[in-house]
Amino acid sequence: MSDPDQHSETDLIVRCQQGDKEAFSVLVNRYMKQAYYTALGFVGTHDDALDLSQEAFVRAYRAIGRFDVRKKFFTWYYRILRNLCLNALRDRKRREIPLGLTEDTGGGSSDGGEGAAALENKLDRDELHRKVWDALWKLDVEDRELIVARDILDTSYEMLAALMDCPVGTVMSRLYHARRRLKDVFTGRKA
Repeated sequence: MSDPDQHSETDLIVRCQQGDKEAFSVLVNRYMKQAYYTALGFVGTHDDALDLSQEAFVRAYRAIGRFDVRKKFFTWYYRILRNLCLNALRDRKRREIPLGLTEDTGGGSSDGGEGAAALENKLDRDELHRKVWDALWKLDVEDRELIVARDILDTSYEMLAALMDCPVGTVMSRLYHARRRLKDVFTGRKA
């Protein structure tokens, strides 16, 4: 049997619709990193992003029989994930838990062998990383969604247009304004 990772997305989805769990595992492995970072951009915590991206995969698996194989899987999955994330944010707001990154979202510990200059550079990068995420959390969810998708996940304009169901020009315009608002927040200017 051939390597399932080499199968086309359409073939994998057809196999999923026929009950092949291994084919769905291949799809999950293909998209789990992108799904996690998408959720992280919405909800801001490692645990919530992990839980929501996994829940979205579970829901996608349960509904895969209704999926139109002529469409892109991630576009469909993204809508499931986005709705779960927006619901989680709404529920969080109802409980009045402040938004913000509450856990480490990257990096690792130093190996102890770094020199003082390297350690200082790492601390500067970590501080910049924290400031950027803090600024992102001051934006509305739509601006944050666009910036994370394009600038962190490197999603193409065409894919963003498909995900947001709007023309590429609209995506570019919205992203331009979102980046300006982020810059204003980051530099402390009033938007």
